Amino acid sequence: MEEKTGVQLCRECPADPLERNTQRHRILCCDIIMKTNCNRDQFKRIFSFFAAVLLVGMYAAGFAWVWYESYSSAILLPFYRRGNWVMILIYVVLVLLFAKSFGGLKIGYLKRTDMFYSQTLSIFCVNVVTYFQISVVNRDFSATVPMVLLTIVDLAVLILWIVLTNKLYFRLYPPRKLVVIYGDRNAAELVLKMSRRVDKYMICESVSASAPPEEIREAISRYEGIILCEVSGRLRNDLIKYCFAQNVRAYIAPKISDIILRGAEEIRLFDTPLLLCRNYGLTFEQKLGKRIFDLVFAVVFLVILLPVMLASAIAIKLDDGGPVLFKQKRLTYHGKEFYVYKFRSMVVDAEKSGPQLAKENDSRITKVGRILRKCRLDELPQLINILRGDMSVVGPRPERPELAEEYEKTMPEFEFRLQVKAGLTGYAQVTGLYDTLPYDKLKMDLMYIENYSIFMDLRIILMTLKTALFPGETNEEANAHDAQELLYQEEQIQEQEKEKGDHS
Repeated sequence: MEEKTGVQLCRECPADPLERNTQRHRILCCDIIMKTNCNRDQFKRIFSFFAAVLLVGMYAAGFAWVWYESYSSAILLPFYRRGNWVMILIYVVLVLLFAKSFGGLKIGYLKRTDMFYSQTLSIFCVNVVTYFQISVVNRDFSATVPMVLLTIVDLAVLILWIVLTNKLYFRLYPPRKLVVIYGDRNAAELVLKMSRRVDKYMICESVSASAPPEEIREAISRYEGIILCEVSGRLRNDLIKYCFAQNVRAYIAPKISDIILRGAEEIRLFDTPLLLCRNYGLTFEQKLGKRIFDLVFAVVFLVILLPVMLASAIAIKLDDGGPVLFKQKRLTYHGKEFYVYKFRSMVVDAEKSGPQLAKENDSRITKVGRILRKCRLDELPQLINILRGDMSVVGPRPERPELAEEYEKTMPEFEFRLQVKAGLTGYAQVTGLYDTLPYDKLKMDLMYIENYSIFMDLRIILMTLKTALFPGETNEEANAHDAQELLYQEEQIQEQEKEKGDHS
């Protein structure tokens, strides 16, 4: 099922060559292909919707069986028919809420392993919450074995669902053939990242933005989409409009100004539309709500995580006998300096040669520190900073003044991220990798600020739990697979060309 651009359709059209070159005929071909591709995308959404309904339905059926067989008649005051239905409905709502938060229903978007991790954590949270809900209804702790068995069955169903739906999805929707249009900066890193998803993207060619416009458009006409990476503003606008007219997909690496525009307010001056960009961060109401949430969160989790924090402190002390905590000067709201508290994860004299960023396999990290960093447990003492008002639960990573100064030499926009308080966790922390570039982290921090909501904070907190339990690989680890994946991609291209040759 291959997409074609309007230009390709015009060339393949059996119409008279003179008629084929007219503007009217080109518009007609573009209209046809736009309708075809629109229907294709609609079917993709319908496929994803029914696949999600199937999975949620199987989860609900499993819970309904466990409820009727093990819990319905065992509670002190059994429900009537509608009460049982309400319990099942609540279970379905919880499944949808957690699945939405962890993004586990995005077929074709996430890798199979990421889908499994997301759904595993989602169903675990749902079943734990449901068990306590049943215990509250029963006014006593209910039997745990049925819920444990339900979780095991859910995981088996999940594995089968992921294998079958992904196999069918990528058979119906093979990877898109793309061309990269690159500008001043090297696009190799972005190309390598997209090449890891050989099931979604097939990068077949790259063209410099300095090439003649006719050559660029000729390259675009051969593929189903383009990737614009660090292209000058004028050329980028021209190419986006051209792709829009030809119904060609455009993947754009956003600039800082693009992210600011995404958070702009739409207003009208009489009959003229305007975009209003502000630069004062959160509103007073948002700051108040965020501070109340921070205080409640910090108090509750300090109590809950106290045993974990004590165990971490004892492990650090037993490891090398050094201090358990260390404090370090960091930056928060409007560049204000404060001391952040963390569990010590490095040797005592780790920075005797001066400040430097930690690496994934840094020799300065202790054995206990490596475990703490892997599970993000070294960050727990920052709950004290949240209580003091230095930090928030969710926000940009608190950077050191020396490193921030270095970043601002090459990225003057780096200070934009200080429109909100630094956070214990953040959008960049849960979506980026351990060694994500500072410029990409800056973009993600600005996306968070420009699109802030309390619901986004809750979602990031849930995603932090997923990141702590299932840490992602680094860019270095992922790059190790690129040679094998690119080889697989070349084999796919050769097979498709062979099939086309056999058909012809």
